[in-house]
Amino acid sequence: MAIAASRFPTAATPPVVMSFAASDPTCGAGLQADLLTLAALGCHPLTVATALTVQDTAGVEDLLPFDGGWVADQARALLEDMPVAAFKLGMLGSVEVIATVAEILSDYPGTPVVFDPVLASGRGDAFADEDAVAAMIELLLPLTDLLTPNSLEVRRLAQELGSSTDDVPSLSECARRLVNAGATHVLVTGTHERGARVVNTLYGSHGPIRSDTWERLPGSYHGSGCTLASAIAAYLAWGLPRPEAVRAGQHYTWHSLAAGFRPGMGQFIPNRLWQSQELLPRPSHVADPSLEVSDVRID
Repeated sequence: MAIAASRFPTAATPPVVMSFAASDPTCGAGLQADLLTLAALGCHPLTVATALTVQDTAGVEDLLPFDGGWVADQARALLEDMPVAAFKLGMLGSVEVIATVAEILSDYPGTPVVFDPVLASGRGDAFADEDAVAAMIELLLPLTDLLTPNSLEVRRLAQELGSSTDDVPSLSECARRLVNAGATHVLVTGTHERGARVVNTLYGSHGPIRSDTWERLPGSYHGSGCTLASAIAAYLAWGLPRPEAVRAGQHYTWHSLAAGFRPGMGQFIPNRLWQSQELLPRPSHVADPSLEVSDVRID
């Protein structure tokens, strides 16, 4: 029996966010991590695959990048059908795909772009050679509203913008170089730095804008950078101002890590659905986690 659609109320369309990233069959990182994060924060995710991977929670064994035309076809089909409120970029896989993504983004100058410059896996498996790094800087940074490198990535990118005889630059100098190269803002995460706490600092054209300090969690996590960049993209899609979106994205990510689990023999995986856990049945032998965050804001 046919039922008229007019009998049912039309739900409001959530913000739509497009992710360009590689597929990760563990669902710890990559497209699957982006999808989980965006959906958990009330957005509708669009996923454009840039590569396939063979990996587990311990590391990446193989990578199959897609050609640029295939990536472009995926994205254009979606963009012709649905308006996008934000873009999130992850592991792109090749210079050809970097150029393809840059060409697509240039057609949407008013849409926020959050770029997580994935240069290697948590284990150290390289994802980007010198040509790819150079292409990211030349083609993508001028289109990027927010770059979210960790301290290792920001130094690697900044090296391309300095002299080969330079000493190792400070994190603030690295951020300054990347802003000068075109990125509107750079959020440098401090998870790879020493210390009992993790300090993440947002930089703009006039230097530091805000710093947030978080309790360092034990263990190693698969997909923390994907989670952070996707969360910030989600909050930008909802209309939050950039500093507030950066703060909210960190809060969501820290709690995802604190609620993380270890399903295999490698890294922990963030629990992007931590906000929904109270709705699920809990075995009697599992205690509710106590999640606390230490946050210091510097204006």
